[in-house]
Amino acid sequence: FLALDCCQHKFLFIMDLEHVLTLADDLPKPKTTDVIRKGSLTEYTAAEEKDDGRRWRMFRIGEQDHRVDMKAIEPYKKVISHGGYYGDGLNAIVVFAVCFMPESSQPNYRYLMDNLFKYVIGTLELLVAENYMIVYLNGATTRRKMPSLGWLRKCYQQIDRRLRKNLKSLIIVHPSWFIRTILAITKPFISSKFSQKIRYVFTLAELAELIPMEYVGIPDCIKQYVLLFKHVLLETINLGLKAK
Repeated sequence: FLALDCCQHKFLFIMDLEHVLTLADDLPKPKTTDVIRKGSLTEYTAAEEKDDGRRWRMFRIGEQDHRVDMKAIEPYKKVISHGGYYGDGLNAIVVFAVCFMPESSQPNYRYLMDNLFKYVIGTLELLVAENYMIVYLNGATTRRKMPSLGWLRKCYQQIDRRLRKNLKSLIIVHPSWFIRTILAITKPFISSKFSQKIRYVFTLAELAELIPMEYVGIPDCIKQYVLLFKHVLLETINLGLKAK
């Protein structure tokens, strides 16, 4: 697979990853709770929250405390994780796996995303002590799971000045045509300093050349996605050879 892995980068300009994602529905998906599957998730009043005994947790974002409905986001907490450290000191690797995001068709999607937003920002505050990088795993993600541009912008705006300054790199792994287009369109509206922090990585092998992978958790669905992509690439190469 080494030779195939090396040519994936060039192949992306011929065959966009989103075409491969049409097969992604057959890949393993993050488990959801019965509450979410049945569509019975509801927003509770203060009294109902107390009576129901739901699991609420406080996260401090900036100068304010925010409550997060941990029961609602239980199936999606793996969206953010600690991937170890790089370089000298406590330079954290924060992994953001988009494949664990809820689909936009989920009941009370906005409620889920609001709580997930607070959880992601609050967790980021807890994980980061010094400089850090974000590894954005975009593979095995259908369009229905892609967070909106507004949601991502809100996340960035809510990060305090310390975290913005200490973010040294945003590595986007398996970037689709869609996400590359979005970033290209928004480039004039974001700072040049932030733009310089963005880096596209097209393979896990390429990612391993940049950071230590010992504690970076790669979801099974992404591993399956990589195997599927290599299979499609191999079939395409074979068809090209036969055509000659």
